[in-house]
Amino acid sequence: MKKLLLLLFMAVATTTFAQEKFSIVSGNFLALKDQTEVNVELKFENVLFMKENITEAQYLENRKKQVLENPKRGEEAWKKWIDEWEQYKKENYADYLIKGLNKSYKNISFKKGSSAQYTLLLETKWIFPGWHAGLTAMTAEITGKIKLVETGNPSVVLAEVELNKFDKFVNNKEFVMEYGRIAAGYESAGRYVGREIKKALR
Repeated sequence: MKKLLLLLFMAVATTTFAQEKFSIVSGNFLALKDQTEVNVELKFENVLFMKENITEAQYLENRKKQVLENPKRGEEAWKKWIDEWEQYKKENYADYLIKGLNKSYKNISFKKGSSAQYTLLLETKWIFPGWHAGLTAMTAEITGKIKLVETGNPSVVLAEVELNKFDKFVNNKEFVMEYGRIAAGYESAGRYVGREIKKALR
């Protein structure tokens, strides 16, 4: 009996946890019923960072100081880090989001730069990049909104999903780095949205 109650508690806690971090706040995905392709766009503008809600410029300034103060790293390490950071912002985060979508729902092809009728738009508002310390790590957290909009008229919002410190884990080869952990968060968010689309269209 005790085991049964424990399992029930864990199931309820997990459901509540997921609802707090990932929730559909309006609309649905039924418009995608006859679609074979959906455009995907990720916005990464005016994002706040860390528990203190600092700007990206402040976050990067702090990160640069940490790297340069490390005697094992220095200028070359910082150049590599900031180049990777910009590349992930420009391309890779969207790629990971798309990877998650396509993994969860295979009846639609999710792509960047598509002329499809509908677009899934992720607007990032806040990020905690987590940390990595050898055998232990903390996943990144992402707050923002994912909207299903008409590609030609983005003001028409058909569904809206809210991410609230979303931190579900997906591993990748760059997980030891901040941008790798953030990318993992985007991939996981894509998987969750893909599952919601699959449920809506089955």
